[in-house]
This record gives sequence, C-alpha cells and structure tokens, in this order.
Amino acid sequence: MNVKTRIAPSPTGWLHIGTARTALFNYLFAKHHGGTFAIRSEDTDRARSLPEYEENILAGFAWLGLSHDEFVRQSERLPRHQELLEKLVTEEKAYLSKEEINNEPGKKVQVVRLKNPGTRITFADLVRGDITFDTAELGDFVIARAIDDPLYHFAVVVDDADMAITHVIRGEDHISNTPRQILIQEALGAPRPQYAHLPLILAPDGTELTKRHGATSITDYRA
Repeated sequence: MNVKTRIAPSPTGWLHIGTARTALFNYLFAKHHGGTFAIRSEDTDRARSLPEYEENILAGFAWLGLSHDEFVRQSERLPRHQELLEKLVTEEKAYLSKEEINNEPGKKVQVVRLKNPGTRITFADLVRGDITFDTAELGDFVIARAIDDPLYHFAVVVDDADMAITHVIRGEDHISNTPRQILIQEALGAPRPQYAHLPLILAPDGTELTKRHGATSITDYRA
C-alpha cells in the first residue's frame, strides 16, 4: 500500500497547536511508511476563510519542518463536488429539498439530502478498535446547502477519495462525523480509508484548550 495522509485545516483562524500536533502524527506516519503527506486547505466557508489565515497555517507548518508533498485548495474543487452531487441526485441516492436553514424564518433554500439506508456501521479505529453506530438516528442528513455548495462531510469524502488518502488521522472530536462520511462513501462507491482518532490536547483542568490556559496559536510560540 502506498500510504498517504493529509492534514486539512480550515483557513478561518490562525494555526492552532492542536492542528499542528495532528499534522505531526500524519507527517510522521506517512514518512515512516515511505508515503505521501498532503495539506488540504478546506476554504469552502466563504464568509470566514481568509488568505492571510491560509498563509499563516502554511508558514506555521513550514516553521515546524512539516514539509508537504502535495497541496490542495478545496474551493478549487467545487466543480468536482457539484458533479458528484448531481450524480447522486440522478441516481436517486440523494434528493433536493426546499427548506429553511440557519434559523432564518421565511428564507428557503434548495438543500441536498442523502438518502440514508439506516444501516449499522462498524469501522476499525487504529487507536480505539471497532466502533459501531446505528445510522438510522441520523435520518436523511443534509450534504449540501445547494447543488453547488457542498457541506463539510461531502467535500471531505470526495477529496479524500480523489486524493487517494489511505489513512485519516484526526482528533477524537471527529468520531461522530465518521458514520456520515462512511454513508457518503458507500453512496459514491468510494473506498473507505483507515481511521485513527487521537485524544485531544486538554488543559490541566481537563477542559478544552483555550487561550485562558496559555498560547494556543503557533504564531505565539514562534514569536
């Protein structure tokens, strides 16, 4: 197997120490196996993504010595995302639904929902062992705000498949995202990567690391 990992930060803020740590695991795992380490800038949040944040993230990785073999900007892949959304709708694996979203009464948009078969899914986590979810409770969940505006879960699955990512190494806060992403993979006929969910960096009191506990931005440590 040609091992390929990725780190996929959103350029909506400065490079966080948690993202840097996850990148380190991905980098070391890929290099240990003679594989490829990719950076994917997930910049499809049009309102919050800024070029200066992307520059900060890339500069932070470079400063840490985490050189990448491949760089992808997610917004440049939107035509591919739309192509596969349309394919799922045509194959009746997804459907358009006019709904109110974002708590804006009276404002309806045509979202895309995945037809959920409601199966039980088990995936082997390289850190935690087998994890099982009953996906029926997820219902037919939204995968795009519009046919040309994919949500996180859909874009991630398409990009991981097209980039031939073999191992998804990420924080344990993504465990609950995995069943949705597996359902999308199955609808698309995409391969399932191997998953490894890492414990998060916590503050001494056991809570999520925030600025009140000290520096969280790599920029602060670099300074």
